[in-house]
Amino acid sequence: MYLTAEKKQEIFEKYGKSNTDTGSTEGQIALFSYRIAHLTEHLKSNRKDYSTQHALIKLVGKRRSLLDYLKKKDIVRYRSLIAELGIRK
Repeated sequence: MYLTAEKKQEIFEKYGKSNTDTGSTEGQIALFSYRIAHLTEHLKSNRKDYSTQHALIKLVGKRRSLLDYLKKKDIVRYRSLIAELGIRK
């Protein structure tokens, strides 16, 4: 499995308020970004995997809505997060 419980805790510890704070917007965006990167690599070698392609599109949409929410609530946290994750608008 590509996403172990330890990796998930590490992501939430780095980007969230704590490793058990799985509801923070920054933590969820970071987790989605990790999953998106993994699915993108999978699709590079498996071009006809349409179910994974559909899941990737849904994940990108969820991340985009969370980013829009964060941008509306706190622009400083939004800018620091996209700079840290390397997400471009």
